[in-house]
Amino acid sequence: MTHLLPTQAPRRLPGDGFWRKTWAVLVKEFIQLKRDRVSFAMIIMIPLVQLMLFGYAINTNPRHLPTAVLLQERSDLARSVLAALRNTDYFKVTQLPRTEAEVDQLLASGTVLFAIEIPANFERAVRRGDKPAILVAADATDPVAAGSALSALSQVLQTALSHDRDVPDSPVMPFEIRTHARYNPAGVTQLNIVPGLVGTILTMTMLIFTALSVTREIERGTMESLLAMPITPVEIMLGKIAPYIMVGFVQASLIIGIGVTLFGVPVVGNLGVLAALSTLFIATNLSIGYTFSTVAQNQLQAMQMSMMFFLPNILLSGFLFPFSGMPTWAQYVGEALPLTHYLRIVRSVMLKGSSVVDLRYDAVALFVLMLVAMTIAVTRFRRTLD
Repeated sequence: MTHLLPTQAPRRLPGDGFWRKTWAVLVKEFIQLKRDRVSFAMIIMIPLVQLMLFGYAINTNPRHLPTAVLLQERSDLARSVLAALRNTDYFKVTQLPRTEAEVDQLLASGTVLFAIEIPANFERAVRRGDKPAILVAADATDPVAAGSALSALSQVLQTALSHDRDVPDSPVMPFEIRTHARYNPAGVTQLNIVPGLVGTILTMTMLIFTALSVTREIERGTMESLLAMPITPVEIMLGKIAPYIMVGFVQASLIIGIGVTLFGVPVVGNLGVLAALSTLFIATNLSIGYTFSTVAQNQLQAMQMSMMFFLPNILLSGFLFPFSGMPTWAQYVGEALPLTHYLRIVRSVMLKGSSVVDLRYDAVALFVLMLVAMTIAVTRFRRTLD
């Protein structure tokens, strides 16, 4: 009787199973990435956005800075100074106030960064050789923007008026420029950075907290229980946002307290105004983060959306680079970002002592952004309920 020999298994080379399994996992990850369109889009969009912003929007040598000119006399030489300022790239004359009180209000509200005053009897003093003074008040809450423009001011005026018949032919400027850097005379960097950090840290943390709120419910399987409850989308949204308003308020208080104690940052304005507008800013960011949570399908997508929104806030708000130095299109984008308005608010209240009236434009802008975000979030969540 013939005995059948057992068939021998093919001999495997060392490492054959390792590479085969690794390749299978690699293929699986690419397939999963292809299905996750949001993550795939973020891989493409984040470097493109960074390149576009740094290449076109960021300018460390700001130009066309908003300027107010107070003409105490209407002489030919005064008009020549005004024309010289309008012809330079550094200054953009946007206001012609009539009184010094108007100048103070424009600087306090942040409407202008510079105020230049041509005194009375200026032309007569120049002709006599008395060397009168042109007064320049600069908003020094942003030392970078103020410093470069002030350093160029004397050269701009001297070059522009060199051929004016009312100016004596002399290598020395026939008038002097007296500058006053308001709100931060010493140009201390901490006075600019610390208030900005309040808004930056709040933006990052508030977005992430609420962006994960709905997606966390979905991944844990508790969303079905929440949808079964007799509760409206607005009530769900407010219930999820309210606790983090307190968290954000504690964060803001902690940062401001450390800034005042360790870095000597003053709080010139009313703390009640700062608290109220900070709460509005926190609610705006929470609403935007909640909107992301209703769009994202998982926590990773929610985190990616938050970072994608956080990036332009940092670059286009005026925190790292002067806002007025950016091109017009970048400033329009910046005006649609909550951090842009809050930076003006927190710096103005802490360093200038500005009131709600001075900051009404930025307060209204934050309120509108909050309403838009809440409307989108409730609409998206109602579709989930349906």
